[in-house]
Amino acid sequence: MEFDQYHEPPEELSPELRTKARLFASLAEEAEAINWYEQRLSVEPDAEARAIMSNAQHEEFKHFAMDLEFLFRKIPVWRELAEGVLFKDGDIVEHGEAAEAGTDEDDAPAGGAGSSGSLGIGSLKGAGL
Repeated sequence: MEFDQYHEPPEELSPELRTKARLFASLAEEAEAINWYEQRLSVEPDAEARAIMSNAQHEEFKHFAMDLEFLFRKIPVWRELAEGVLFKDGDIVEHGEAAEAGTDEDDAPAGGAGSSGSLGIGSLKGAGL
């Protein structure tokens, strides 16, 4: 049985990577559910129904946060980048650029292109291309 979260043959992936793939899929599903509840809440006229949906959405927030924390624990460079951006006042993009600049290459996932998993396109900034 194939699943959408795999882009390589699952039998060739390590058990650890397959677990991460499941959590990435779960993270995406939780985000989608949060969005669905947000839309439903914005149009639902019945206060009792809104209260129930709001309660359900809060469960999705918790699940999203748990999935994210699991992945942060398994992917140190992601945690490092996130810590440079999350829960900070000011310009989000500037925080992201500063976090990326401070990322240690040794923390990059195996087989990735650079420490952030980027394609290295950011290194072309100002290159006149």
